[in-house]
Amino acid sequence: MTDDTSTRSQARGSARDLRIAVLGVGMMGADHVARITERTKGARVTVLNDYFPEKAEQLAAGIPGCRVINDPLDAIADPDVDAVILATPGPTHEKQLLACIEHGKPVMCEKPLTTDVDTSLEVVKREAASGRKLIQVGFMRRFDDEYEQLKGLIDNGTFGQLLVAHCVHRNPAVPPNFDSAMIVKDSLVHEVDVTRFLFDEEIASVQIIAPGSNPNAPAGLKDPQIAIFTTASGRHIDVECFVTTGVAYEVRTEVVGEFGSAFIGLDQGGVVRKQRNPVQSDTGDGRKIAGIWGGDITPSFVERFGRAYDTEIQRWVNAVHAGTNVDGPGAWDGYAAAAVCAAGVKALETGRPQSVEMVDRASIPGA
Repeated sequence: MTDDTSTRSQARGSARDLRIAVLGVGMMGADHVARITERTKGARVTVLNDYFPEKAEQLAAGIPGCRVINDPLDAIADPDVDAVILATPGPTHEKQLLACIEHGKPVMCEKPLTTDVDTSLEVVKREAASGRKLIQVGFMRRFDDEYEQLKGLIDNGTFGQLLVAHCVHRNPAVPPNFDSAMIVKDSLVHEVDVTRFLFDEEIASVQIIAPGSNPNAPAGLKDPQIAIFTTASGRHIDVECFVTTGVAYEVRTEVVGEFGSAFIGLDQGGVVRKQRNPVQSDTGDGRKIAGIWGGDITPSFVERFGRAYDTEIQRWVNAVHAGTNVDGPGAWDGYAAAAVCAAGVKALETGRPQSVEMVDRASIPGA
C-alpha cells in the first residue's frame, strides 16, 4: 500500500508545479517549507538557503528533488527556481528583493520589506521601473477568516462610516535582545497594516505612550506601549501592545462605526463560563458570589494564524500561476508600514506625536 503522504507529494511533483526557493529556514521559513510540502497545491520546494547550511541540508534531505544553495543570490538566480520566499533577517531583504526584481522572480517577503524607509522606497521604485508586480509582503492577518469577514462587513456598509478602532496585541514573552523600538517595528507593525487594510487609507500620525513597565519585562524594556494612530481623514485607532504578559498570544480588534461595532479575536470557542463551587458565599447572608470563567487561550501566533498562513501562501502560488504574482499586500504596503513604524519609534523616543512622512504614491508610476 502506498503511503498517503508519499502519494500527495508525487501528485504535487508535476511539471506544472511552481518551483520555490525558501531563503531562511528558521521558525518561519521551516514552517513555510512544511506548508508547501504538505498542504500547498501547485507548488514544491526545490531550493533551500540559510546562513547555517547544516539546517538547510537537514530540511532538504526530507524533500525529494530539493537541494541547498549556500549563496542566497545564487539561489534566487537559479534556473530551477520560479519564485522565492524570503524568511531571512530584515537587514538582508533589500539586496535579495532587488535580485528578485533583476531576475524577474515573484517573491513572498516576510515582514519587514526592508529595515528602513529609504531602502523600502527604493525597492518600490525599482519594482515599478521593472513594469511588473513581483513583491508580496507577508502581512498574514489579511488572510485570517475573522479579519476577512470584518473587512467584508466594513466594505458592504454594515457599520456605516468607520469612526474608531481598538486593538490589543499581546505576547507571552520576547527574546532577550528585544528592545523597546522592536515592539514598534516587529509587533505593532501588524496593527499598522491592519489599520490600513480595514480603514483603506494611510496613517497620518502616530503617538506612543509608555506607561509603567511590566516588572517582569527585561530590564530597560518599555512594555506595555499604547499606540494612537490618526488616519489621513482624522479617524482614531488605539493599540495596546504588551509583549511580556507571561500568559499567551492575544490579538483582538474592535471597530466602531456610525451604525454599530464588531469585535474579533475573542477565542470564544475555548471560553467556559460557570458558577463557583460552592455557589453561596461563605458570609452566611445567602448571596450568590460571582461566577468564574476560563478556557484555553491561543499560545502563539502559529496556532492563531496557522490557517491564515496556509491561505496566504496558497493564494500567492495561485497568483504566480495566473501571472499576476501578487494577491495581497505589496511593496507599497511594506513601504507604508516602514514609514509609520519609523514615526512610531521617533514618537517613543521623544514622547511626542509624530507625523508620518511618505511620498505621494502617484509620484511613482506603477507603484
